[in-house]
Amino acid sequence: MCGINAIWKPQSTNGIENTIRSMNAAIAHRGPDADGVWFNDLIALGHRRLSILDTSPAGHQPFFSEDRKLVMVFNGEVYNYLELKQELSTKYTFHTGTDTEVLLAAYKEWGIEAIHRFIGMFAFVLWDNDAQKAFVVRDRMGIKPIYIARTEKGTLFSSEIRAVLKSDWVNKKLSKSGLHDYLRYQTVHAPNTIIEGVTMLMPGHYLELSSQGERLVHYWKMEDAPVNELPRKQLLSTIEDTLLSSVQLRMRADVPFGAFLSGGIDSSIIVGLMSKVASKQVNTFAITFHEKQWDESPYSQLIARRFNTAHHEIRVHAEHFLETIPEALNAMDHPSGDGPNTYVVSGATRKAGVKMALSGLGGDELFAGYDVFKRMKELENKAWLNSTPQAIRSLAGSALLKLKPSLAAEKIKATLSQPSLDVAHAYPLVRQILMDKKISSLLHGEALSPNVVAQLAAIVGQQHLPLLSKVSVLEMQTYMQNVLLRDTDQMSMAHALEVRVPFLDHRLVHLILGVNDEMKYPHSPKQLLTDAVGDLIPREIIDRPKMGFTFPWAKWMKEDLKSFCEEQLAYLKGLKSFDERALELMWNGFLNNDPMVSWSRIWPLVVLGFWLKKQEVSD
Repeated sequence: MCGINAIWKPQSTNGIENTIRSMNAAIAHRGPDADGVWFNDLIALGHRRLSILDTSPAGHQPFFSEDRKLVMVFNGEVYNYLELKQELSTKYTFHTGTDTEVLLAAYKEWGIEAIHRFIGMFAFVLWDNDAQKAFVVRDRMGIKPIYIARTEKGTLFSSEIRAVLKSDWVNKKLSKSGLHDYLRYQTVHAPNTIIEGVTMLMPGHYLELSSQGERLVHYWKMEDAPVNELPRKQLLSTIEDTLLSSVQLRMRADVPFGAFLSGGIDSSIIVGLMSKVASKQVNTFAITFHEKQWDESPYSQLIARRFNTAHHEIRVHAEHFLETIPEALNAMDHPSGDGPNTYVVSGATRKAGVKMALSGLGGDELFAGYDVFKRMKELENKAWLNSTPQAIRSLAGSALLKLKPSLAAEKIKATLSQPSLDVAHAYPLVRQILMDKKISSLLHGEALSPNVVAQLAAIVGQQHLPLLSKVSVLEMQTYMQNVLLRDTDQMSMAHALEVRVPFLDHRLVHLILGVNDEMKYPHSPKQLLTDAVGDLIPREIIDRPKMGFTFPWAKWMKEDLKSFCEEQLAYLKGLKSFDERALELMWNGFLNNDPMVSWSRIWPLVVLGFWLKKQEVSD
């Protein structure tokens, strides 16, 4: 895991080395082990290395083929590199133990189509001197990011927005559509970002760059999952085998590694499977709290004992977490209403001497672990409600909201007011933080940009997938990719920690998305997953209540963090985009316990103010 930078067709090579080096410096935290730069008249490449495979200097980047006709910078891992290496060894002599060298040999043998053979998470830029072409590639699930900025001086590519801004080639201007998206969903959905003119390469895409221009290729689609008609017994066996293979591949490393262990279903299964294939005791890391209402240690200890792991408990006071919040926000590369939790866990794990950890991220999205899956299925089963005129449904929702004002009632009203009660119309409201009417009032009553989640839901709603798989696609392409994975990348890499996610192996994703709803419906928590692994984990883990980090945010924001919050909101008030009085009314409503203004509605605004001020972004 590393950080990459590239500049395509710079207007001038004068000063280009200084520019790429300054971009490297901005992401030094991602790769403390080495710093490298290479450039010619058409392209400049920069790299910061966090060495996981072959930690010797032979693995430093930019990395060249033996004949020096190919050069690349690479962030991530190709987990099946040993199998590819064996396949290629009859034609190529390998000089390092890196997956980077294997990737270059694979390109030399099969061209860019080699990416279809890769199992992993990756973002890379490759220059082919003979073809005079560059390829910019992002992995199928969007685990590793690539930001893009097309400027008058050339096109920039980077692992982080900070490096793009550090080039000084981009105007630090707030994107209007990005702002609207952020206020709706506490994030900005790719390909857009919060900065005007800065975009992202989408998951499963690559760019081919040459003197003839750009060619964008969508090389893998999540929704193309083949229909899975395996009998249940065979399906369960296939799921277990695929997941075990995924875990085994992701345990390849030349540095100390372990696994995050909360004691929930997903992390417990990952640890159990690691223990099945490990040649030595598995390291597990659990954040535990002195406060019993947040402490999951009885569950993580149960799993640690069951699999005889080398268990490390990182004891944290809620107050310590509180003190870490400004530090976490300072590490944030793109504003997000979430993230500090991952920062704390990653920091503690890295301090324990670990460079890489496996995570259970993705299990909920793939195996219907959230309430939204059941709610969307209930709506499908209540299709008769669509025969009730929309106006009458809307009136019923308004009456409920008036009778019992609450955020839940507001969501119910919004749902009932939709033209149709189906996944295309109901899903976009599931994770919406602020309703459009409130957003408009915060922005001087301006008209809002189209809702990108609603646009995606309309497309997914028409696809030939089972309903639960449609919800999985929506969850993975919105909340998971643009909040969970982005936060995991920036918060773990702030500590130079690599996080690997076995549930997001593309083979497993296609396998599960092809399963029908009858097989997948979670009568018990993530039943398809837990049935697949049999008695690997005990019922106490499967049947336990879902916990998570439910800290007293409202109390903190009204007391310890009050002045901090007001400082960030003051920055927003100074921007032309925001209505100062509307922001003040919202803040006062929160302080006075208005049921329509929860802490989760205010906190994303605080984060936005902090980030825009730190990056000196104007509107």
